[in-house]
Amino acid sequence: MPTIRSSTWVNAPLIRVVEIAQDNASFPEFMQDVKSLDIVEREGGRVVSDWVGMIPQFMLKVRWRQEDVWDLEANTCTFRQLEGDYDSMSGVWSFAEENGGTRFDSVVDYEYRVPGLGPLVGKVVQKIVQANLDNVLEAIKRRAEGSAT
Repeated sequence: MPTIRSSTWVNAPLIRVVEIAQDNASFPEFMQDVKSLDIVEREGGRVVSDWVGMIPQFMLKVRWRQEDVWDLEANTCTFRQLEGDYDSMSGVWSFAEENGGTRFDSVVDYEYRVPGLGPLVGKVVQKIVQANLDNVLEAIKRRAEGSAT
């Protein structure tokens, strides 16, 4: 199962970055590849949502239901696909104060097999997942820095 990692430093307070990351219902407003996101369930730090993402290279929509569990004392969000187009997908976001701003790290483990197309397509999918993860972090960074005062 491939593991994808991405990290960025955000010139905004930790609380602001976490607030933006927690507000996943607003992601379609500022993340180009997130076409829709509907909250299905919310209880305490647990959120279940239905996602529709776009893979522009293939003009393909990807759908999944995701569970996020927020631990605000540890400044983390653990997430996993409950059902959907990935064979499996899970990961963690972590946030830490660093150099007057916020370090935002993400690790995603996923499995997405395309029957009959083998390892070459697997490498293409890995590059797409890496680019998507980088874009998510960059979008949250831009939103936090643009509104941080």
